[in-house]
Amino acid sequence: MNLSNCSLPIIGFSAYSGTGKTTLIEALLPRLVDTGVRVAVIKHAHHDFDVDKPGKDSYRLRKAGASQMLISSRYRNALMTETPDDEATLKQLIQKIDQDQVDLILVEGFKNESFPKIELNRTETNKPFRFPADDNIVAVACDSLPETSLPILDINNIDNVLAFVLKQIESHQAQTATCDSLSPTMLSVDRGREKILASLEFPTQTHVVDLDALTNHVLASPVIAPVNVPSSTNSAMDGYAIRSDDLDAGTYTKIAEVFAGQGYKYPLQKGQCVRIMTGAPVPENADTVIMREQACDVEGLVTFDTSKGKIRAGQNVRQAGEDLRKGSQVFPAGTRVSAPVLGMIASLGLNKAEVYPNVTVALFSTGDEVQAPGTPPKQNCIYDTNRFSLKGLLQKLGCEIIDLGIIEDSKTALADALKQAMASADVIISSGGVSVGDADYIKSVLTELGDINFWRVNMRPGRPLAFGKLGDTPFFGLPGNPVAVMVTYLQFVEPAIRKLQGEENWQPQRIVAITQEKIRSRMGRTEYTRGSYNINANGQLEVRSTGSQGSGILRSMHEANCLIEVSPEVECAEIGDRVTIIPLASRV
Repeated sequence: MNLSNCSLPIIGFSAYSGTGKTTLIEALLPRLVDTGVRVAVIKHAHHDFDVDKPGKDSYRLRKAGASQMLISSRYRNALMTETPDDEATLKQLIQKIDQDQVDLILVEGFKNESFPKIELNRTETNKPFRFPADDNIVAVACDSLPETSLPILDINNIDNVLAFVLKQIESHQAQTATCDSLSPTMLSVDRGREKILASLEFPTQTHVVDLDALTNHVLASPVIAPVNVPSSTNSAMDGYAIRSDDLDAGTYTKIAEVFAGQGYKYPLQKGQCVRIMTGAPVPENADTVIMREQACDVEGLVTFDTSKGKIRAGQNVRQAGEDLRKGSQVFPAGTRVSAPVLGMIASLGLNKAEVYPNVTVALFSTGDEVQAPGTPPKQNCIYDTNRFSLKGLLQKLGCEIIDLGIIEDSKTALADALKQAMASADVIISSGGVSVGDADYIKSVLTELGDINFWRVNMRPGRPLAFGKLGDTPFFGLPGNPVAVMVTYLQFVEPAIRKLQGEENWQPQRIVAITQEKIRSRMGRTEYTRGSYNINANGQLEVRSTGSQGSGILRSMHEANCLIEVSPEVECAEIGDRVTIIPLASRV
């Protein structure tokens, strides 16, 4: 039986007993899972075995005559099938696996079946190699150097074995690729983001920008306070300044009025007060300000009504350097300049700052079915929404945008557009055409010009994603559906651009809310539901979806102020459950 045409990659491990097949597979499995590969293992046993325990209900029911016994719990289920007459074949066993939940099948045993195998051999076992007689062996993992043209792997180097297995998966997928089967792995969202960020470097070039143009740049060097803020000890409100060691004077003589921008140059004596305005420097010796509503000023003699508020020493006075002390670090490098940051820089008297350059992004859509807004509608065509949604998102980060428009479905047109983008942009983003089934030439052009990986990401919406480098320029190939484009941008492109702009360890805000409806999901996949959150009458944060969640329904994104994130470990969120939400207010 030949299993080479199976839709899933199958890799077996063939060896004599005592070579360490199970030990190697046990070490390999967590490494595969870490790369995003979902693995099923089929192991052949040469002896009778029983996974059940005598005395358990399932054991008793099998012994009572059940030919198939399916037992299930919250965390796993198992189907035990009695095969007293005919042992199940490998093909029959493979058919029992839910192949929608698996990217790779590893097999231990079944050495006489025809499917790709890695032979394991150790010198200490003193056993001959199997590969000369088994043409299904595709590599040899050993601790010697046999004479063979097959790849030789180091049996003691799990990274060496892992790299070969991943390459075999990729080769299988390349031969059987469809629009839904593009990559050697089904990456988790976190793993995909980690791989992207790890491939990118922080910027090194900097330049100085005037205050008027600083917004949305990222600081390349710390901002150090050159002065105290406030620059002097001053009044926090309109009132009368006195000495705190003179609170019991009862009546005070008003000797001056001090306005903001002015000052009183003489030390304040006991029994004296000055009328003072908000922001004006308090005189020497004065350290307490009483609000004017408590004062009674009769021809320069001032008394205070304590029934309207107790007078406390030091009240209503802002100390010099209270907000920022001279020489202190106000903002570290890597800070994005927002409106409050801009205002604080200005408050220091600074009119420029050293920043990293903003990223230039080349952007285009693909597909003959896509037409530009403002043109008469064509039959079987759709208006280009993705390019404009992406423009809005990129402008939030201060990106410079090179709009390459809509690229027709031709190899030459795409190649020309990509070459233009490589020459002028820091990042290239396309929407549509990242599934091989969309247009085979897209993958071929990208492969010719650079190193691009076509991934399936374990998320909804937005499973297909292409990422890599065209020369030295990062390339993102986003899906074609409008909502999927925005969600994949938020999860992968935005963190990448923020790093390229100099922001370190940026993370989106995540908060917990109580769901007001059942949020459906699927185990093993990260789900992003468009939602709307608010604070209820009890002060609790609650959230519900914005309705139909189809990846082409852009209105659901417009009405959302958050994404409801359901992790792969959760099957669904019931009404009243706590869920994680990602606010969108500052990002879209």
